[in-house]
Amino acid sequence: MKLRGTLGGLNLLIEAGDSAQSIEAALLGKRELLAEHVTVELEGEVDVAAVEAALNVVRAAGGEIHRLRAGRLPTPESDASARTVIVPHSVRAGFRGEYKGSVVILGDVNPGAAVIAGGDVIVMGALRGVVHAGAGGKQDAIVWARPIASPQIRLGDAMARAPEDNALASMRRIEEGHAEIARLHEGAIVIESHSVRS
Repeated sequence: MKLRGTLGGLNLLIEAGDSAQSIEAALLGKRELLAEHVTVELEGEVDVAAVEAALNVVRAAGGEIHRLRAGRLPTPESDASARTVIVPHSVRAGFRGEYKGSVVILGDVNPGAAVIAGGDVIVMGALRGVVHAGAGGKQDAIVWARPIASPQIRLGDAMARAPEDNALASMRRIEEGHAEIARLHEGAIVIESHSVRS
């Protein structure tokens, strides 16, 4: 993690090796600096819990997340259109987003919305719309949300639907805000709880 001042506020760089605990420890003594506009930049593939820890510490210090952006990829052959896209708000019914790379949504995916990504789909709020991660056959793609209450999830070529009587359980999980992760295991979609310190 690196923190530097800019004309527009602070720039917080989260790196691939950072964890939620290391972010919290590094920012603990710098809380007074965080009470302004903060741009969070992600370098490479970072831990979702580290991103969430950074957002929580900045907000608790009275700061405001001004921007969240993916860092530049070092490989010259990488396709710029396959980079991680940050959607800085919730998405509503009728929204259909298609992304060549991964996507991070800083809010909820509401019922009636659809998100399709060639890479991972990370939702910082509740996922209640339809989602397809790993579109195009990427078998190691994941879906992460707080929680996953989607009527249909696709990972790579696999698909899973929520049971018909799942509405009450989904509402409870949304109220509790538990993080969940979906991934492929032996060709089937498995959804597990994912503990995150808040």
